Amino acid sequence: MTTLRPPRAVVMDMDGVLWRGDEALPGLSALFDLLRGQAVPFALATNNSSKHPSDYVIKLARMGIDGVTEGQIVSSATATADYLTTHYPRGTAVHVLGGNGVKTLIADAGFTLSDDDPRVVVAGIDFDLTYDKLKRATYLIRAGADFIGTNADRTFPMPDGLAPGAGSLLALLETATDRAPIVIGKPGAPMFEAALRAVKADAAHTLMIGDRLDTDIAGAQRVGMSTALVLTGISGRADVAASATPPDYVFADLVELVSAWQHALGTTQGDA
Repeated sequence: MTTLRPPRAVVMDMDGVLWRGDEALPGLSALFDLLRGQAVPFALATNNSSKHPSDYVIKLARMGIDGVTEGQIVSSATATADYLTTHYPRGTAVHVLGGNGVKTLIADAGFTLSDDDPRVVVAGIDFDLTYDKLKRATYLIRAGADFIGTNADRTFPMPDGLAPGAGSLLALLETATDRAPIVIGKPGAPMFEAALRAVKADAAHTLMIGDRLDTDIAGAQRVGMSTALVLTGISGRADVAASATPPDYVFADLVELVSAWQHALGTTQGDA
């Protein structure tokens, strides 16, 4: 069994770690029971920008996980709204290619959503994407609007396989506009720093649980967090073997991770 050093705080990705689509993954309830039983603070950090934090609170409750607050949800949408707040004055016109979650967060931050002559175009995952939406964003970026991407995930884990992610849309827009976006989400440090603030812990004592080597694991390592990869999402064992910066721990799923953690606690208590 993999030896896991119990962390003082945990940051978790969601898609591909806790669920696929609307399907809870094995070990979900056991992980939250362990975290709460050990009084370990946690935050949920996702590159999915389509939803509002309240949507995740509701989704978790439907899966039997009650009591998670919006303040424990850190997404590329919340991080993008924070970025806009620190770089543009309130009232700035912003065009959003993305879901209602990121649109609401940007509007609530004091910005004006606009389809005409915006100063900024924000692009993220849009599950109702149309050619006309892509054409509008392309024209606005070519007209001089700043180009911001919520995240660069090339794929998105769904119950029936890997679907195009926000990064695929950004690549299309970059090709169509000859402009590269400023990307906010993981593996960028702002996402992890926001999550560390949410758990009120330092990086050295915080574990990142993710399913992607290039975002969850690489980004967490850069800020000094320990890392655990679960093989229920994007990256597999072959990817780990080929990685120059492998995670500290690799588990088949959350069930295996929880078992290793419980074993470590038993060993620690027995040695005390």
